[in-house]
Amino acid sequence: MTKNFFATRTGIIAVGAVIGILAPLLQKLGNPGNMGICVACFERDISGGLGFHRAAVVQYLRPEIIGFVLGSLAAALAFKDFRPRTGSAPFVRFVLGAFAMIGALVFLGCPWRALLRLAGGDLNAILGLAGLVFGIWLGTLFFKNGYNLGRTQKSYTAAGLLMPLVMLGFLILMLMFPQMEGEPKNDILFYSLKGPGAMHAPLIIALLAGLVIGFIAQRSRFCTMGAFRDLLLFRQFHLLSGVIALLLLATITNLVFGQFTMGFEQQPVAHNLHIWNFAGMALAGLAFALAGGCPGRQLFLAGEGDGDAAVFVFGMIVGAGFAHNFGLASSPNGVGPHGIAAVVIGFAVCLFIGFSMRKKN
Repeated sequence: MTKNFFATRTGIIAVGAVIGILAPLLQKLGNPGNMGICVACFERDISGGLGFHRAAVVQYLRPEIIGFVLGSLAAALAFKDFRPRTGSAPFVRFVLGAFAMIGALVFLGCPWRALLRLAGGDLNAILGLAGLVFGIWLGTLFFKNGYNLGRTQKSYTAAGLLMPLVMLGFLILMLMFPQMEGEPKNDILFYSLKGPGAMHAPLIIALLAGLVIGFIAQRSRFCTMGAFRDLLLFRQFHLLSGVIALLLLATITNLVFGQFTMGFEQQPVAHNLHIWNFAGMALAGLAFALAGGCPGRQLFLAGEGDGDAAVFVFGMIVGAGFAHNFGLASSPNGVGPHGIAAVVIGFAVCLFIGFSMRKKN
């Protein structure tokens, strides 16, 4: 019974509640506003910390992401759920990851951050969530018409361990090459001196929060994309109950911490161009649906040995480099100079994948 607790309705609600409490707590301890946890934003910061892009305000190897993968690995090993596999159109998943990141950075957040922005009073997130649901709905139309990226195949244990080992390597790099006061770079890593990348909770607390979330989310199969997909396709509310718990507990926690400010204007790391808030997240939602999971879920899958999910994650990290190097990402001042074109191209690519990768009856 204990083994399966997090897979129950009560369990998934508990997971959403834990995330809903920990995210505002991490914000209180130093993470950016309404960004206690944002998988897309944090992967973008990792991309910058590794030097993949030149946006100096978003460069930091976020320990939360490392914790998600290692916590998921720990849960998978503890409950004999570690299943190394790969081979389901990995490069397609890489491309989907890149465009998912581009869409998320046009909106300025992943599905988790959209919920957390709303929980902090940012009403611009309503347009983002509406776009997310629309994109997932488009994905369900492809599912109904035979869309399939093919089967995965069982792989070597070492193959399944590579992504956790990479994340462990990132952690070791952070410990070996910490930020020097007043310096944006050491011998290996880049660190922001101002902006969102310079705002972070203490490393050990951020890592522990990531480990806890990674462990329980792996057990529960928590996924924001899956929640809306299951509602649209099957009228199932199991995963959605966890998402609702996240939103409610995050709102309550923000109110307790005095981090709730309602409105459209002057929200942290956000813009109020509603069409592109909607369109950016619609692109991200479609890419998440076609890839089979939201960015958090992809990290948890990678931790339990899914090599295809790991490819999607690195697609997002590389996509963040493209987004900031080529003016695709938004800022509080609005959409980047080439962000609109990137969204249009992203939709074209995702629709091409959706239409062309269908099994004929």
